[in-house]
Amino acid sequence: MAILKGQNFRIAIYDSLAEEYKVIGMSTGCTVTLTNNTDDSSHKDIVGAAAMPTVTNKSWSVTCESLSVSDVSQLLAAMKAMQPMTLMWDETQTWDNQARAKAAFARKGTAYLNDITFNFDDRTNSQKSLQFTGTGPLQTVGSSEVTAHLPQGSYTKGQFVRLFLSNDNNNVPSKVIAAAKQLSLHVSLTLESSVTKDTIGDFDVQEPTALNYDISTTALMRGSDNIVSSVGAQNLADIEAIHENATPVKWQIANVSGDNQRTKGSVIVSGSVILTQLTLNGPNRQNADYTAQMNGYGEYVVSA
Repeated sequence: MAILKGQNFRIAIYDSLAEEYKVIGMSTGCTVTLTNNTDDSSHKDIVGAAAMPTVTNKSWSVTCESLSVSDVSQLLAAMKAMQPMTLMWDETQTWDNQARAKAAFARKGTAYLNDITFNFDDRTNSQKSLQFTGTGPLQTVGSSEVTAHLPQGSYTKGQFVRLFLSNDNNNVPSKVIAAAKQLSLHVSLTLESSVTKDTIGDFDVQEPTALNYDISTTALMRGSDNIVSSVGAQNLADIEAIHENATPVKWQIANVSGDNQRTKGSVIVSGSVILTQLTLNGPNRQNADYTAQMNGYGEYVVSA
């Protein structure tokens, strides 16, 4: 039997509307971690110094990285709704590595998407990192379960997704970050174990309790581009003023086009943030830049 290659081990999410599993498209890597949590069961009646662990409970988690960000709205909406998902992992085959090979090690279970990061960096393919935490037991996968074929996805260059930032918490953001190099949106769902003595089985059961998000952006202190767009921008002095005011401001992450990639297209997600940290960097013989770290203020809004 040939060695199993990583591209033939994939994670799929169940689509309840279509009643079928769909692999995470354009994935570049995935990891499944199964954990038996133990206590040392040694006591004075046992001769010797060796530990004797016994399993007290079981947990599992999945991480996955992908170059597809076309589902950003659906994933952010699912996290906001604190909806559990059904995951499956299996060996895959065919020309696009999407069809189930129905390996004996295939498993499925319910999990929460509890951490997600989207990176939209200049002149780089955008990407996402997903982390799922299982809730409840794993099951073997029947031969009747199938994965649907997904059409080939497309890459999204990071310069075509930009952060728009207002000066206050009243007006719709109309200015991009001047000379921006990097943009990251990170969302986390806090989970708590909800097992009690009434819970059947050894697997941990999770319950979501809180939702938090943060945005970071890095930009040059001063760019040298010829700006022909009529869309204004927030420069370093403006960002410093926002930090000094220490009050919430509105933001939008949107698709962009046109001159200098500044014309706002469809808005992906929006909300309000507090600018919590501003770091100015002046390394020798390198471009001076700054990084702004913002924490979500209230709920974000996912555009339809």
